[in-house]
Amino acid sequence: MTERELDAAGITDPALRAAYRECRRLNARHGKTYFLATRLLPVERRPAVHALYGFARWADDIVDDLACDTSPSERSVALERLRERLTAGLRDGGRYGDGGPADTPADAPNGARAGADDEPVVRALAHTAHRYAIDHRHFTDFMDSMRSDLEVTDYPTYDDLRRYMHGSAAVIGLQMLPVLGTVVPREEAAPHAAALGVAFQLTNFLRDVGEDLDRGRVYLPADLLAAHGVDRDLLQWSRATGARDPRITAALMAAADLTRGVYREAAPGIPMLDPVARPCIRTAFVLYGGILEAVADDGYAVLHRRAAVPRRRRAAVALDGLARVTAARLRACTGRSPSTASAPWRTARSRPAVAAERAHGEAA
Repeated sequence: MTERELDAAGITDPALRAAYRECRRLNARHGKTYFLATRLLPVERRPAVHALYGFARWADDIVDDLACDTSPSERSVALERLRERLTAGLRDGGRYGDGGPADTPADAPNGARAGADDEPVVRALAHTAHRYAIDHRHFTDFMDSMRSDLEVTDYPTYDDLRRYMHGSAAVIGLQMLPVLGTVVPREEAAPHAAALGVAFQLTNFLRDVGEDLDRGRVYLPADLLAAHGVDRDLLQWSRATGARDPRITAALMAAADLTRGVYREAAPGIPMLDPVARPCIRTAFVLYGGILEAVADDGYAVLHRRAAVPRRRRAAVALDGLARVTAARLRACTGRSPSTASAPWRTARSRPAVAAERAHGEAA
């Protein structure tokens, strides 16, 4: 399906096509839940989503790959090199057109000559950012948070964590909005898109408490943990011994409740999207939220094993998404207005609690 996606998007330059294929590979390998949801997007929009995710995954791997034995200083150098390439790529993104980039002037600065050209993931991102006029601040804010991961190992309060998640998660939702399209002014949908990015990341933080601890990080706010008598030492003891402690379980349950609240903030944004994009985001909304249910079903044992949404559940949600895609495309073909097509979602907007239940797997 890769070639069909690139053809539909009008991407013809061989090097640019290869760059997008690399991003798609990263999405398929590392983001199974989100990759599944992306398959429900109109085919011509998928390469852009792969580029956005592929770049985020590439940067995250520099910071977090446990299989890599590079030192913190080496990771810092690699991240700074990526930032330089990103800056050059975004500056010159207009040159990476559908027919291929123009030649770089011989007297151009070294940063321009060695920008996106030598990093396929950056090249695809630069092309996507230019094509969809994505605000470059979203990418620089993201890189700032990646830099923070090399220096910060815990967060005293939820407000501190939210400031970090603006760059690491909220901006991902904001990057996606121009690609997905909206039926309202984009600024009206933006807060909900940002909240959805944060909800997804909080879900990952809860699922990955043990793995993050192995990296020397605790993302759950210290004040939330302390309210239940938990600190880093207790988490490390549980991780090392495999023993359970009711205080840890209570803290994790509180973190799950906090995350569900953010899903409720995000839910009203789904009906604001282009009707043909809604099934993709709804599917991601339900599948990611389902991880919270899987964590609960596993007794909040995240310090000892990773919870996962059962394959049968994933398949059922994907089939529901496919049915919604088909219905949305039929409505588009018959010329019904976006406001008419989105009527069922407007009902969901007035019932955010129901939408939130769907987010964490209590309803399909």
